[in-house]
Amino acid sequence: MVNAASSALEKPIRPGGAITRQTFPVLEMTCAACAVSVESMLNNTPGVAKAAVNYANQSVAVEYDPKAITPQGMQQVVQSIGYDLVVDAEDPQQVQQEAQQRHYEAVKQRTIWAAILSLPVVIIGMFFMDMPYGNYIMMALSAPVVFWLGRSYFINAYKQARHGKANMDTLVALSTGIAFLFSAFNTLYPEFWHSRGLHPHVYFEAAAVVIAFISLGKLLEERAKSNTSSALKKLMGLQPKTVRIVEEGAGPHSVERELPIAQVRVGQIIVVRPGEKIPVDGVVESGESYVDESMISGEAIPVAKRTGESVFAGTINQKGSFRFTARKVGGETVLAQIIRMVQEAQGSKAPVQKLVDKIAGIFVPVVIGIAILTFAAWMLFGGENAFTHALLTSVTVLVIACPCALGLATPTAIMVGVGKGADNNILIKDAESLELGYKVNAVVLDKTGTITEGKPTVTDLAWQVSDGEIPNLSPVLYALEARSEHPLADAVVERLRADGVVGSVLVGFESLTGRGVSGRYQNNTYVVGNARLLAEQGLRITPTVQKLATDWQEAAKTVVYFADQTRILAVMAIADPVKHTSREAIHTLRKRGIAVYMMTGDNQQTAQAVAKAVGVSDYRAEALPADKAAFVQELQAQGKVVAMIGDGINDSQALAQADVSIAMGRGSDIAMDVAKMTLITSDLKSVPKALQLSRKTVQAIRQNLFWAFIYNVIGIPIAAGLLYPVNGFLLNPMIAGAAMALSSVSVVTNSLRLRSAKL
Repeated sequence: MVNAASSALEKPIRPGGAITRQTFPVLEMTCAACAVSVESMLNNTPGVAKAAVNYANQSVAVEYDPKAITPQGMQQVVQSIGYDLVVDAEDPQQVQQEAQQRHYEAVKQRTIWAAILSLPVVIIGMFFMDMPYGNYIMMALSAPVVFWLGRSYFINAYKQARHGKANMDTLVALSTGIAFLFSAFNTLYPEFWHSRGLHPHVYFEAAAVVIAFISLGKLLEERAKSNTSSALKKLMGLQPKTVRIVEEGAGPHSVERELPIAQVRVGQIIVVRPGEKIPVDGVVESGESYVDESMISGEAIPVAKRTGESVFAGTINQKGSFRFTARKVGGETVLAQIIRMVQEAQGSKAPVQKLVDKIAGIFVPVVIGIAILTFAAWMLFGGENAFTHALLTSVTVLVIACPCALGLATPTAIMVGVGKGADNNILIKDAESLELGYKVNAVVLDKTGTITEGKPTVTDLAWQVSDGEIPNLSPVLYALEARSEHPLADAVVERLRADGVVGSVLVGFESLTGRGVSGRYQNNTYVVGNARLLAEQGLRITPTVQKLATDWQEAAKTVVYFADQTRILAVMAIADPVKHTSREAIHTLRKRGIAVYMMTGDNQQTAQAVAKAVGVSDYRAEALPADKAAFVQELQAQGKVVAMIGDGINDSQALAQADVSIAMGRGSDIAMDVAKMTLITSDLKSVPKALQLSRKTVQAIRQNLFWAFIYNVIGIPIAAGLLYPVNGFLLNPMIAGAAMALSSVSVVTNSLRLRSAKL
C-alpha cells in the first residue's frame, strides 16, 4: 500500500537497467498498517522502483531492476520487520494458500483456547469478585491468553518498533499488556492502593477477552477474505494437475505416460479422453470431439474439434478422444493469461485507495497519541479515581481503534468486483478502470467485430438458372472462389461447403484485380466478380437482377455476380451480419443516459445501414485509426468520460486514448493488451454489465469507507470517556474489542454482497 514516502518515490534505477514487474505473496501480515510497513520498506530499498501491497489478497506487486536487487534480497528486507515473501517456490500461489490455511487453523485454535480460558475469568470478574484468591485465579488464567495465545501481537509490535513503525499489533500489545501488568500489580501489591484509601481494581477479564475477541475477529476476517478470491480459485481449478503424454515405444507401438502439468513441454503429444479437462493450449493431431469452451469464450454450445483445430487449457472435452500437440504451456496458455490478469487486477489499487493508505499509515501513531492525551486528561481532571479511569480509557482507546476496516474497505470490494466480472466474462486489468467505469457517459463503438460479427457471410444466393443446372454449376463457383484471394470469396466457399458442394477441377484460372476472377471448365469460361467485370464481358444485367442488387446494396450488402460467356448464372449478397444482441445492448446503454457513437472505416452506405439497424443516431464512416482517437479526444474535451469498445489493431489508438477501454475478446492481441477491460464473450451486452459492475463496486467502496470512518469517529471519543461527564458511561475494553473485530468483519461482509449483485 502506498504511503507518503512512496507517493513521491520514483527513485532512479541503475542506468540502462531493465525493469521487471513481479507479484509475490506476502506472509504474516495481520492488518492494513502491516501492508503499509511492508510497502514502505520495499519502496525505500535500492533497486526497487515501485512496490504496491494489497492487504486483502496478501500480495505485493514490485517493479525492480534485477541487476540491482534480487527477489531474495527483497525477501530479507521484508523478513527484517517480521513478515515474509514467497520467492523461491515452484508454485508461489500454492505456498501462499498453504500458509494461509495454516494461519487460519492457528488462529482458529488460538481463538478456541482464548475463549475457553477467558470464560472463567469473565465469570469471576463479573459475578465472584470477592471470592478468596479470585484475583490470583484470574491472573493465572489470563496470563497464557495474553502472553502465549497473544504472543504474536507482542513479537510483531517489537519488530515494528525496531524500525520506528507501529501497526495494529502495537495497539493490541500496548492495551492488553498495560491492562494485565496494572492488574497484576494490584493483585500482588493491593496495600499500595489501600493505604491511599482506594480499591485496587483489576482488568484481567478485559485483557483476556480483548485477545479472544480480536482472535475471533481475525478468524472471521480470514474466512471472509478467502471468499473474496473465489473467482480466482475457480479459474485455477480449471487447470488439471497431471497430463497424459504419448512417447514412442518399441516397434510401431506408442506408450502413454502421466506427468505433472509443470513438466509438459512444447511439442509433446497429449491424450485427452472423454470428460477430461484440456491441460495446455495446442493443435489437434488426430481424433475428433466436441469441446466445452464456455469458460474461455462465454459461448455455451460445444465446439467441434478435428485435426488442425486449436484447443485451449481449462476447456472440457465432451464425448470423443483425441491427441493434440502442445503449443503453449505454463504461463503462456490463454487460461494462465486470464488468471494472471485477474490476479493483477485484484492486486491493483483504485485511486481512492491511495488516500486511504496514507490515512492508514499515520493512523496508529495518531491513536497512540490520543491514548496518551486521554490518560493525561483523566489524570488532571479525573478526581479520586483518576488513575484507574485514566488507565481504563486509554486502554479502551487503543483497543477500539482499528485501521483494518479502513485498509480492507477498498481492496476487498475491488477483489470481489474483479471476481464478479470474471464470472460474467469480463476481465478487468486494473482497479482504476473499475472505479472510473461508473462515471462513463459516452460510449464509442467500433462496427466490425464489435457491433457486427466481423465475419462476412453470404446472406442471399439467387440462382438465375433452372434447378436442374444448379448441381453442375455450384462446383464451378466453389472452385473459382476457393482459388480467389479476395476476403469475400471465403464467405462463398463456406456457404457452398455447408451445402455439401465439392469443387470442380479448373483448366485455367486468372485473378482480375479490382474486378473478380475467371476460369475455364469443360471448354466454357466462367467469371465471379462485380458489375464492372460483367460490363467488360459485355453481359447485360436484367431488370430482375438489377432490382435484387439495388435492394441488397441499400441494406449495406456487397453484391457478387457469377456468369458464363452469355448470361448471369447467379447473384449473391455478402454482408457482415449484426450480432443479435447488439441492438439490445445499445438500447440498455441509452436507457441509462449514456450517449452511444459508432466509428467505422467502412463506407457511408454500410455505416448508415448498420447504425439504423442497431439504433445509433450518431456515427462516423470511413474513419482511419487516428480519426477514431481524435474523436475520443474531442468527446473528452467536451467534458465527457469516454469508454471505447473495439476489437482490432486499428482500434488500439482510440482504446489507449479513452478513459475506459474495453476490448472484445475475440479481437486482436494488441487491442486486448491496450484495453483495461476485455470481454471474453463476443456479446455486446457485457458492456452495460461492466459499467453496472463498476457502479456497484464503487457503491460498496463508499459504503465500506463510510462505516470504517464513522466507526472510528464515534468509537474513539466514546472510548476516551466523552460521555462520562454527561451520564457517567465508560466503555468497557471487552466491548471495545468486540466492536473493533466487528468493524473489519462488517466491511468484508458488505463487499461480499457484490457477489450476489444483479448486473
